[in-house]
Amino acid sequence: MSSVRDLKGQRFGRLVVLYDTGERKHRNVVWHCRCDCGTEVDVIGRNLTSGRTKSCGCYHRERVAEVHTVHGMSRKRKRHPIYGTWHAMLQRCENPNDHSYKDYGGRGITVCDEWHDSVIFINWALASGWREGLTLDRIDNDGNYESSNCRWITRKENSRNKRNNHLITFNGKTQTMAQWAEEVNIPYHTLKYRIGRYHWPIERALTEPVRRVKYAS
Repeated sequence: MSSVRDLKGQRFGRLVVLYDTGERKHRNVVWHCRCDCGTEVDVIGRNLTSGRTKSCGCYHRERVAEVHTVHGMSRKRKRHPIYGTWHAMLQRCENPNDHSYKDYGGRGITVCDEWHDSVIFINWALASGWREGLTLDRIDNDGNYESSNCRWITRKENSRNKRNNHLITFNGKTQTMAQWAEEVNIPYHTLKYRIGRYHWPIERALTEPVRRVKYAS
């Protein structure tokens, strides 16, 4: 068994490591840390040593306030959608207290250095096809937030790119269950029950017509 690197007493950004919590996530030690602002948080060791987590989240709150005075896109009641996307992206990747952190920062997903500047991110968004109603999507769900791995798509398209989607291969073609449901004109939940609950063979599930029950008036 490999030895654990002792981080106790070391500083990472605004965080000072206090002790090993004894908890392990993805085989990584979880350390209890104190932020310079006084808040104490638990952080995965690899996120400390890689520089992915540098504070309890206070840094980004301060950065948000700073950006507010720089470009005016975060004014109360008039906050621009791009600014909201930028802020949410940083929170889920770098704030251990964010409810989505476990699925992003906790998995090692990071935001590239240049996108820590909201102005650079906003300029990229406007130049890369952003429009009202689109959502930021990572092409590779295990990849980071950076220009080479991100695009703007509809929410429907985004739902198809979830890492927990059920992929189905039939006649040499692989798609999500939602895509197959749309293609063969079978309700998604019907297809889900056929395959998941009743364990129909894929061919039967995708090709057998849905029975329409008629009720006498």
